[in-house]
Amino acid sequence: MRALTVIPGQAGSLAVTEVADPPVSDGLLLVDGLAVGVCGTDREIAGGEYGEAPEGADRLVIGHESLGRVRQAPDGSGFDAGDLVVGVVRRPDPVPCGACARGQFDMCRNGRYTERGIKGLDGYASRRWTVEPDYAVRLDPALQDVGVLLEPTTVVAKAWEQVYAVGRRSWFEPRTALVTGAGPIGLLAAMLGVQRGLDVHVLDRVTDGPKPDLVTDLGATYHTESLTTLAEHVEPDVVIEATGAGSLVLDAIAATGTYGITCLTSVTSPGRRLRLDLGAVNRELVLENDAVVGSVNANLQHYRDAAEALAAADLPWLRGLISRRVRLEDAADAFTPHDDDVKVVIDLAT
Repeated sequence: MRALTVIPGQAGSLAVTEVADPPVSDGLLLVDGLAVGVCGTDREIAGGEYGEAPEGADRLVIGHESLGRVRQAPDGSGFDAGDLVVGVVRRPDPVPCGACARGQFDMCRNGRYTERGIKGLDGYASRRWTVEPDYAVRLDPALQDVGVLLEPTTVVAKAWEQVYAVGRRSWFEPRTALVTGAGPIGLLAAMLGVQRGLDVHVLDRVTDGPKPDLVTDLGATYHTESLTTLAEHVEPDVVIEATGAGSLVLDAIAATGTYGITCLTSVTSPGRRLRLDLGAVNRELVLENDAVVGSVNANLQHYRDAAEALAAADLPWLRGLISRRVRLEDAADAFTPHDDDVKVVIDLAT
């Protein structure tokens, strides 16, 4: 069958290749792939920056933002043929740490986890794939066109969970949230903020294209001024940082009101140096009881929470997040950014 693969660590190796059909197993769901999303992680793997093929293999099937339809389900699995499903990305390490042993593999302490399409396990960018029933999540059938957004939604479902977990140190009733970055993660973070009844503001640098309208249609407020200027009239209780831009990360931490919480969801590239008044940052964090927390990956509860959030969302708005769909055979085009891109999806069924 056809699949999108790379040789990990080798830039320029991205290709649609023939791979073996997944072995049919009594214990696994056999799934027809419908779509995979493309994100920064996929582009970095395609660029040779990281990635790890399965043991004994040269190539890695990439794709961790999955969507498929069950072709065959084992008896007692809780799934039926025809179910719309998404596969979970991470698997706990074989000798689990304390967190992995408790189902919190997103918080793995020793780093010996594996990840579909990223680290040691083939991903979902193939015509057909298998997945353990315990690592599959059923979606509302109405989400067939947009269910590929589930995995990125899990990232922000966890981010919001972390915000409220930290906030419960004391009385916590946030009213205003700021999301920095109007990419897929930022827009989905804004959606979950609106669903929580918050006054949501989204900051991005583009002034045209689909992003401003997507924010407005969500019922949030779109901004393009500097974060320093924005903070003069919007003092958020919560900041979800989704750009990874070093200077913006620092400004975001400083932008919150008293008892503010900043959740970092993007990874900043190393090597860029910034001048930092560490004393001022320390003073503000301490005297205002502020908190900064990083958040990455997701566990099964976050997948379930994200599935509920998508089912409750406006379908036309979700469809608007998917700016381009490309065929599997044209998958390389999905890795070339276009000016109006928000989320690019590879269609596995055509």
